[in-house]
Amino acid sequence: KHECNFVCFIKRLFLGFCAMGQSDFLGRPTIFPHKKRSPARPKRRTVKDMRAPQDIFEVSELTREIKGLFESHFAQVWVRGEISGLRMQSSGHVYFSLKDENAQLSAVVFRGAAAKLKMQLRDGMRVLAFGRIDVYEPRGSYQLIAQAVLEDGIGPLQQAFERLKEKLSQEGLFDEDRKKEIPRFPRTVGFVTSPTGAVLRDFWSLLKNGQWKGTLVLLPAQVQGAGAADTIAKQIVHADKSGLFDLLVVGRGGGSLEDLWAFNEEQTVRAIAACDTPVISAVGHQTDFTLADFAADHRAETPSAAASLIVANYRLLLDELEETANELFRKQDDIFEDLSNELEFLSHRLDKLHPGNFIENSLLRL
Repeated sequence: KHECNFVCFIKRLFLGFCAMGQSDFLGRPTIFPHKKRSPARPKRRTVKDMRAPQDIFEVSELTREIKGLFESHFAQVWVRGEISGLRMQSSGHVYFSLKDENAQLSAVVFRGAAAKLKMQLRDGMRVLAFGRIDVYEPRGSYQLIAQAVLEDGIGPLQQAFERLKEKLSQEGLFDEDRKKEIPRFPRTVGFVTSPTGAVLRDFWSLLKNGQWKGTLVLLPAQVQGAGAADTIAKQIVHADKSGLFDLLVVGRGGGSLEDLWAFNEEQTVRAIAACDTPVISAVGHQTDFTLADFAADHRAETPSAAASLIVANYRLLLDELEETANELFRKQDDIFEDLSNELEFLSHRLDKLHPGNFIENSLLRL
């Protein structure tokens, strides 16, 4: 089968790249055979050439060609990068991205290899990963199938996180004695979050299904990207100054360390710490920790967990009221039954003392 000039060109590129210094599993440079002369520039193709039947690839056919190139030239590679978007599945597989300043690479550690890891992976960790490059044909995407992962220090974002955490901790912003008690029955709750997405909808559904009778006010904010920390901090400050709220919830859904970074920004953390209104931080998933969590009066593992916390005391109160009402009805029934029995007894006694019975008994004696 004839290969088109495009595929030939791709092959030459890969061969040239690999010859520049790929390493094997032991870290030794591997030199692939190549010609000293640079490959000739492909001849410019005309429309007539491009329409030639032998140059037409099916999508799956071209993808298989690319898959073969990747898998043959990157069967054993070491990759250095920072972990981002870590997801540990119930199946035991671990998914994440490796990134540097300019690019990112999807990666997976399957269950067997994950069980042999000597450390706990986390977002922001800088690692060396060994494995092979694989192309997933149904999506036309490639990823690193990692067989081993070694720690290589802390990534820049994690370093920034630790530095700011240490600085604010020394200022006392995370001290327990600063934290305020969460009200048991908040009537008006402000939710600082994105107005779009499922988080707000799920939060409200849990409150409504829990028969919460208060008022929820959306305080819309950008929760990701440039300027997000500024909008979050401003909403917290304005809500606190208004004096309208019994409780504030600050949160968003899960994401990578970069996605959640607005909740690690100094202005967000300081706004939460300075807030006179009690604040619940509800950012990301159970395994996600932000500096907002340390500054808030209470950390909820997820926004849904925050809603459940608000509803919990209402549900407890409703259950107590229902039990009290049932007890009152039971006591009422008992009282009515006692009075009914006493009334029946007195009725029988009255019958016996009726004058007609006395006269009748006297006549019988005569």
